[in-house]
Amino acid sequence: MNPNTSGREPVAVLLAEEWAAIAALGAELDEAAWVTPTDLPGWTAKDCLSHMSGTELALLGTPAPEVAVDHLEHVTSPFAAAMETWVEARRATPGADVLAEFVDATQRRLAVFDAMDEEAWAKPGWSPVGEVPYRTFMEVRVFDCWMHDQDIRRAVGRPGNLESPAAALSLDRVGASLGFVVGKRAGAPEGATVVVEVTGPVARTFAIEVTDRARPTDTVPAEPTVRIVTDSEVLCALGGGRWDAEQATATGRVTVEGDLALGGRILAGMATTP
Repeated sequence: MNPNTSGREPVAVLLAEEWAAIAALGAELDEAAWVTPTDLPGWTAKDCLSHMSGTELALLGTPAPEVAVDHLEHVTSPFAAAMETWVEARRATPGADVLAEFVDATQRRLAVFDAMDEEAWAKPGWSPVGEVPYRTFMEVRVFDCWMHDQDIRRAVGRPGNLESPAAALSLDRVGASLGFVVGKRAGAPEGATVVVEVTGPVARTFAIEVTDRARPTDTVPAEPTVRIVTDSEVLCALGGGRWDAEQATATGRVTVEGDLALGGRILAGMATTP
């Protein structure tokens, strides 16, 4: 699955690269690996792949399977139930067959992308984050696929793809939520400043200041109220709700300086994406 990037919309290039990375990882896995539990409740490595395939099949117009999911304890909302039908329908399907379906579905999606013009990419429509241009929706798809790529990799003990453009986009999406986390979730007081220093594999420095509300700032204070230092893998696992604060700090890859109570509330409130 070699992505042809010539003349493609940039976000389609990112998806092509990410899908190729997932396909290459999947080709290395046997059936025992496919049924390894992930950080997501109730989902195995294969279930993550089934979910990604199902989403792309739905976007191709394939009707959702008619299967019951109300017996599954980890399905706790109508949105989760809608996602779960594609997964449940494939639980008895061998991993290799789910992978073949994924490759076929994503190749067909790339063909759709290649037929789209600028008007189609800019057209607003439904997405999990609200009414946004189709291009923005596909950026969400990059994030979702990269996060599930990492879910699979952690489960089967095959780390990788942490320095890719998709990894950078995903980290920036998590970083964009920090104002909400600091202001609403953690309740940082007026005048507080927070710096989240991400050391790599994708390096970033995010700074938040609280004036009338918590907002990003280009000015990075030398002595912020709270400084959190971690790496991009841990921050994305926190932001994606894969790890809670206790799991993240147990890795030894998170340090908090300054107001430790506020720092703890920030880490506890990091999960902002499903």
